[in-house]
Amino acid sequence: MMDKLASMAMFVKVVDCGSFTAAADACGISATMVGKYVRAAEARLGARLLHRTTRRQTLTEVGALYYERCKQALAEVELAERAGIELQSQPRGRLRMVAPVSFGTAQLTPAIADFLARYPEVQVELTLDNGRPDLIGGGFELGIQIGAVFDDALVARPLRPYRRIMAASPDYVARHGLPAHPGELERHACLGLTYWRHHDAWRLTGPDGAYVEVRANGRFSANQGEALRQAALGGIGIVLQPEVLLAGDLAAGRLMPVLPGWAYVPTPMHLVYAQDRRPSATLRAMADFLLERFG
Repeated sequence: MMDKLASMAMFVKVVDCGSFTAAADACGISATMVGKYVRAAEARLGARLLHRTTRRQTLTEVGALYYERCKQALAEVELAERAGIELQSQPRGRLRMVAPVSFGTAQLTPAIADFLARYPEVQVELTLDNGRPDLIGGGFELGIQIGAVFDDALVARPLRPYRRIMAASPDYVARHGLPAHPGELERHACLGLTYWRHHDAWRLTGPDGAYVEVRANGRFSANQGEALRQAALGGIGIVLQPEVLLAGDLAAGRLMPVLPGWAYVPTPMHLVYAQDRRPSATLRAMADFLLERFG
């Protein structure tokens, strides 16, 4: 096998350099040795690979096909060796990531802090954006996507579903009471998220898999969850936001749960990165870390 790879590599070098002599000079061996490698390949195949004259050499039909396949095979061998080397290397360098605002702030950033403590030679650049992540166009190696992934160019690893719950301030509850059923939400001030495609419709699941879709009416909406959280703390209405964003306020009593048996239909969440036959050690380490933390 070693001799086969060597003869394949030498044949490609001869074609690329244009002659046996030039290939010999490039490899630091004699032209006679180069000829032996090429003749060994021809003997294995039972076909001539090159037409040679005193002035030029040209590929035969078999030689042209063999040249292309040899280049592919040698490239795969090089990739395999690089991957083997990288598997033993420590994560280092910059990793650019993109994630939704609420999840990125409340959960991902503390996780990244733990990751950086574990790998002191890594730098992370995190962009928070509630749009669908554009890894290639944005120059990101890794992203968190809420919702289904339809791009075949991406590897999508499932994380825990994204869960949103409802809450309101004690002041709001004192003035308006609590709804006993999702159908009563239409008579309450509900804080809307403007970038949702159906921001005025809350699709809720409850006990025993019950499903209700209600129209959310309110006088305030915003395109960021933190703004809606602040509005809820100010008593403007009922907020529907990620559990991780509201957990601290609920625990401290600044907000009260609304319809605790009901939640927005859980949304799939994925870790996404571009298809790559040899991802970096840093990307692999971060992906494994986040799958362990949030998978």
